[in-house]
Amino acid sequence: MSSAHRRDAAATRAAILRAGVEAFTRHGFDGVGVREIAQAAGVSAMLVNRYFGSKEGLFAEVAEVSMTDRTVLGGDPATLARDIAAALVRRTSPAADELSPFLLMLRSAANPRAAEILRDNIERHVEAHLHEVAPDTRGTDRAAVVLSVIAGFWLLRKVIGSSALTGTDEEALETTLRQVFEVLLP
Repeated sequence: MSSAHRRDAAATRAAILRAGVEAFTRHGFDGVGVREIAQAAGVSAMLVNRYFGSKEGLFAEVAEVSMTDRTVLGGDPATLARDIAAALVRRTSPAADELSPFLLMLRSAANPRAAEILRDNIERHVEAHLHEVAPDTRGTDRAAVVLSVIAGFWLLRKVIGSSALTGTDEEALETTLRQVFEVLLP
């Protein structure tokens, strides 16, 4: 197999994965089909199945890629509460990117198999990273509570558009969130 053919295969796979990220994030697991994703990637549905095995296989890789990215959780234990608060306010602002791991989770969670795939990736990537940065959360419910606060804030501010959260000064929101995370992440 020539390197040009391998390069084309890698580019095709990457295009399908990008189309999958966008489609599943915007429409959820049940809201989009392989044909739609293939069309967005400029390939046939057969190629999606060739590279990923199935829609579920593609979704599993989309979840893997999405949950590996550090969108909110920082890496410095000394500034973790502050960094999470700042990133969360920034990522949920009206001008923020619409393609977030949170929206992938929200829009796909109703499907039991998609929820299982998401849970596995959250535990392996997001919770594991939080345990690395904040080892005191290991073996406690605090990591799950931190992630619940993040998800709840994201839902109310970015998806629902709570006027209390969209109409408040961002600096004040950061301060309040920092204080909450300082309690959860001593």
